[in-house]
Amino acid sequence: MYRKIITIMIVAMLIPALAFSQGNPNLNGTWELLPEKSSEIGLYSALSLDIKQAGSEVTIIQKWGTSRSFSDTLRLRTDGKVTAFPISNRVFPTNVFMGLSMNVGANREIKAGWEPGNQKLKLEYNYNIRGSQGNAPINSIHTYELSPDGEVLIYEIKRSTRTSGPDVKYLFKRAGTKYAYFMQIEDEWEVLGGLDKNALLISLQGVANVPGPNLYFIYPKNWPFTYTASVFEYYQKNRNYTFQELKTLEQALDVFKDKISGYVVWDKSVRTSLIVAFTVAGLERAVVVSEALIPMVEKIGLKKLEDFRGKFAGQSDAEIYTWAYNQYWHRCSKEFIVWMGGDAGAVMKPGVADWGIYKQVFFQDLSTKESDTLEYALADKILGEMKPGSIVMGWHSYAKDLERDHVKLTSKHGHTVEGLHTLPNFSFNHQIPFSYGFKIKNNHHIEIGKTYIPKPKVYIACVQTDGLGIGAWLRPGRGEIPYAWELIMNYVWLAPGLLEYFYTMATPNDYFIGCLSGPGYMYPKAVPPNLLPGLVDRASDLMKQLDLRVFEIMDYSEGATVEGNTELPKEVVDAYYNGMPDAIGFLNGYAPAYTFTSRNGVPLISYDYYLSPTRPEADAVADLEELAAINKQRPYFLLIHVRESSDVKRVKGILDKLGKEFEIVPLDLFLKMAGQKPTFQERFLLREQK
Repeated sequence: MYRKIITIMIVAMLIPALAFSQGNPNLNGTWELLPEKSSEIGLYSALSLDIKQAGSEVTIIQKWGTSRSFSDTLRLRTDGKVTAFPISNRVFPTNVFMGLSMNVGANREIKAGWEPGNQKLKLEYNYNIRGSQGNAPINSIHTYELSPDGEVLIYEIKRSTRTSGPDVKYLFKRAGTKYAYFMQIEDEWEVLGGLDKNALLISLQGVANVPGPNLYFIYPKNWPFTYTASVFEYYQKNRNYTFQELKTLEQALDVFKDKISGYVVWDKSVRTSLIVAFTVAGLERAVVVSEALIPMVEKIGLKKLEDFRGKFAGQSDAEIYTWAYNQYWHRCSKEFIVWMGGDAGAVMKPGVADWGIYKQVFFQDLSTKESDTLEYALADKILGEMKPGSIVMGWHSYAKDLERDHVKLTSKHGHTVEGLHTLPNFSFNHQIPFSYGFKIKNNHHIEIGKTYIPKPKVYIACVQTDGLGIGAWLRPGRGEIPYAWELIMNYVWLAPGLLEYFYTMATPNDYFIGCLSGPGYMYPKAVPPNLLPGLVDRASDLMKQLDLRVFEIMDYSEGATVEGNTELPKEVVDAYYNGMPDAIGFLNGYAPAYTFTSRNGVPLISYDYYLSPTRPEADAVADLEELAAINKQRPYFLLIHVRESSDVKRVKGILDKLGKEFEIVPLDLFLKMAGQKPTFQERFLLREQK
C-alpha cells in the first residue's frame, strides 16, 4: 500500500511537468511575415520563422531580412529550465536604428515552456544590453501562438524597458500560402488599339485562376467598378494575402505558361471574333491573341489551337454565333453564360471575361430585341437549353437592344442576371471564402415586435441604385446619414470574400437590402407564374443568410422607365408576401412607381422620387418640398432612389436644405412606421379584362 501511494504521488508530481513540456505541432513549419499587420522592422523589413519540435525540445530559427540579413537560432528545452546562449553578434534586430548593442561574448539566459493548454509557447529572456551609457539589464517575454483559425502565427515581445507605445508584435502566415500576383490594367479598350493586350491578360487571368486565386488586376480609377484597389488592400491587410507585382505581358505569360494549353487568334477587323475566342479560351484553357501578339506567345512555347483571322469576314453576328453554337455550345456550362455586351463598336470592356473563361461558358452578345429575329431566336434557344435558375453574367449590348429587353427574355426562362460586362476579378474573388468566425450582420435599427409611432412629419429614406461596387461606396459622405444599399445577394456564394469586404466596412448608418426582384436581377411579371414562387423562395433563403429584412422589386418588362408600365399586379405582390414572411417591408421601382399596399404592418412602398445626378441641388430641394405640399397628409413617407453616381455627401447637402418638417430616417425604421400608419393609398396594376 505504501509503495502504491508513493507511485501515485510521483505520477501526480510528473503530470504538470509533462503537460508543461508538451508542445503544439501546429506551430511547426516555416512562417513568413505579414508586414501590413506587424510592427515595422527597420532596415531588414522582413522576418521569417522556422519552428521544429521534437519531444520536449523546440528549435526556433529567426531570419531578419532577405539578401541583407541576420539569423538567430535557438534550440531549447520546454521544461522551464534556464539555458545559456552565447551572444556572437551585436545586432539588436527588432530595431537596428536604436543605439543598442548586444554584448558579444556574454550570455542570454532563456527558459521556455508551454502555457496551460499547450497553445502558447513562452520564452523568458534575461541579458544585458549596451547603450551609450553602458550596460543595462533587460527581461523580455517572447510568446508564439496561433490565431483561433490556425492560419496566423502571432509572435509578441514584451521588454521590461519598453513601457509605452504599441506592442512589438509580428504576424505570420505559413510560407507559400495565400500568395498571388497582381497587375495594373492599362486603360486601353479600343478594338483596333490596345484592347488586344488587355484581352490577352484577362484571358490569362481566367486560366491562371483555375487551380486557385493566383492573379488579381487593379483596374484604372475610371473603371465602373471602383473597388479593385480597395479590395486588393483588403485582401492584403485582412485576408493575409501576399502579392507580387507583374509589370509586363511577357512577365505574366512566363509566370503562368505551364497553366496555358495554347492560344486562339482573333481578327481585329471582326470584333465578334474576340467574343468567340473567349469561348474557346475557356474550353481549351488558352489565351486569346491578336495577330501582332503571336510572336510573344510562341516565344514561350505556346501552340496555336484556333485561328479566326478571315474566318468570319462579311458574316453577320447571327451567322457567327450560330456557327459558334454548333461548334462549342455542347461543351459549355449550362448554369452560366456571358453576354459580352455593354460598350459596343470600336470599344470593348471585357472585365467579366476572366469569370466566363474560368467557368467555361458560352460568350456572345446576341440581341434580345424581338424585331432582331435571327439573333433573338438564337438567344431564346440558348437560354431555353440552360438549367432552370441559371445565371446570365455580363450585360446586353448597348448597340443592339435595351436592358429591359435583355432582362425580360432572361426572366421568361426563369433565369437571373448578374451584371455588368465590366465586373472585374471574379475568377479570383469567387475563390476567397469568408474568414474564420465571420458572421454576417446587418445594421438594423428596429426591434422586431416593437411598435414605432410616427409623428406628423415628412419621413425620408434614401436607397442607392444599382448595387454595390459601381456607386458611391468609396466616395465622400458614406456613414454621415442613414442610407440603404442594394446588395447583390448571390455574392454570398459567388464572391463571399468580396461580400465580407462590404459588410466589414459598413458604418452604423449603412443598411443593406435584398434585390432585385429575385435571387438576382429579374422581372417578376415576365417570369412564368409556375416558376415565380420558387425564385422568390430562393431569394428569401439568401435574405436569411445575409441578415436582410427589406426586399426590392423592379419590373420594366412592359415598357420604359417613365412611359412604360412599372406597376405590379396583385398576384405578383402576393408571391412576395407569401414567399418572404420574415420581411419587414418591400420597395418597388427605379424611377417613381405606383404600387402601394400594407399587410399586417408590412408595407410595400414604391419610390416617389428619383434623384438624378444631373439635377441641380436647388431644384431637387424644390421637388421634395413640392411633393410634400401635394401629399398633405402626415406622416408622409417619401422614398428616394439615388442614382449610383451621386455620392452621399451631395445627397446630404440636398436634405440639409429641407425644413424642420422633414426627417431622414433609416430605411427599416421608415418602413416600420409606414406599416404602423400607412397614409398612402393601396394601388395595384389593374389589367383590362379580355
